Amino acid sequence: MWEARAAQGRGAELLEWARAQVLAREPVRRELLRAPQDRVLVLTWWEAESFDAELPELPEPDAELITRPVHRWRFESVE
Repeated sequence: MWEARAAQGRGAELLEWARAQVLAREPVRRELLRAPQDRVLVLTWWEAESFDAELPELPEPDAELITRPVHRWRFESVE
């Protein structure tokens, strides 16, 4: 999970930036979401052998586009 908060009034620009990012390989699924305060969330689903497998990550946007560093978390299904 990748989450960033855009600089004031730049939420649409951050969303388009995130949508345009090409990863070294494509995830099984990628979903983009937005939230109040110009937040953008990117969820990716991967086929991986372990929780700590090396996977491509979305980069950090230019500092002028965001208000703070990007937050990244990994989760695993617990069906």
